[in-house]
Amino acid sequence: MFDNIKDAQQWIESVYRFGDKYDLSRMEKAVAMLNHPEQRFKSVHIGGTNGKGSTLTYLKHMLMEAGYSVGTYTSPYVVRFNERITVNGEDIDDDTLLRYINKIYAFDQRYHQEHHDQISFFELVTLIAFLCFADTQPDIALIEVGLGGTLDATNVITPLVSVITNIGTDHLHVIGPTLEDVARNKLGIVKPGVPLVTAVEQDTLWPLFETTCATMKSPLIRMDPQRLQGIELGLPSRFTFDGIAYEVTMAGLHQVQNAALALTTAEVLDETHGIAISEQAKREALKKAFWPGRFEIIGNIILDGAHNIEGLTSCLKTVATYYPNHRVTSLFTVMADKDYQPMLNVLASHVDRIVFTEINHPRGEKAAVLKANTDHPDVSAMADLHQALAESRPKDAMDLLIITGSLYFISEARKILMG
Repeated sequence: MFDNIKDAQQWIESVYRFGDKYDLSRMEKAVAMLNHPEQRFKSVHIGGTNGKGSTLTYLKHMLMEAGYSVGTYTSPYVVRFNERITVNGEDIDDDTLLRYINKIYAFDQRYHQEHHDQISFFELVTLIAFLCFADTQPDIALIEVGLGGTLDATNVITPLVSVITNIGTDHLHVIGPTLEDVARNKLGIVKPGVPLVTAVEQDTLWPLFETTCATMKSPLIRMDPQRLQGIELGLPSRFTFDGIAYEVTMAGLHQVQNAALALTTAEVLDETHGIAISEQAKREALKKAFWPGRFEIIGNIILDGAHNIEGLTSCLKTVATYYPNHRVTSLFTVMADKDYQPMLNVLASHVDRIVFTEINHPRGEKAAVLKANTDHPDVSAMADLHQALAESRPKDAMDLLIITGSLYFISEARKILMG
């Protein structure tokens, strides 16, 4: 048992991240041993390649603005570990988190003795979130999928509504090799009779969505882009949805689309479960919604957790829209197990200068390796993040720095920037 949160967090983060998974048997055994906490709260399950966290944030603010109590479970964290689990917008506090880690530490030992198997880090944290929501009983908990869908630790819940934001090429090496394989894996979160809401854009994938939902007898609702009109990108961005005016402070076209998906999900929650949210509450909520590290603007520095080609392309398009005349430097690093060459290529074609760096992470790529894989004419590699950040900072009003490539990376960079 642990006496302080530092030691407790150090233990749980030392547990191996992912184990070999062929089914959900570890999680199914674990929740059964814990008296099924995942069945003792109502939830929405949110999967997809990009936009999960932003869609969750919009939906959280709408529900809270309407007076509902809301829990959230997200990953990874940007500012501190506690933000993975929130109730009513407040991170789980250190004392409460310490209590749950101690409980799960004792449980982990019991599980190992009974089943001679090791529960992974993500499974343990997911179990803590389930226990927390079972105890605090929010009106609804918004649960973000960690990776994929079918075998994700969160996939033992039966939600009120499932959401798949979009399908992209991230994690092809794990859940691919084709886009259809990725879609099939993410569709693993569809439960019998539970509505699925999605903003998937590829028409070629739509038959797979239809077949999966028909088999599960699950209503399938596609966010209709025709309902989204009058888009004016800015700070804030404005748009109409079914003729009703909204604005969002998170930047970029993709954030307008995420907001529209959240609005569609809110409609389905109302229609299927009577969870009503007024138009006024929706408008106020979308204006307030903020998600750190998602095109977060700090002076002439932008932090964006884009960690795949689709996310990086959206980020760079947003930069070109909002800052068309700036000299753009990118401070960049990425996980070594990513298919990052397409990211380097698109980065090289959109920015004036690249500074590669590194973070202290077992999966992190070396700055020198990244530099060797780009043909950009103005590029440097600095292994030390503090030095790289100091070197790449904007020198005048027309300089812009984008820090991107990994959520783990922007978490480290943000700590330095914010002191």
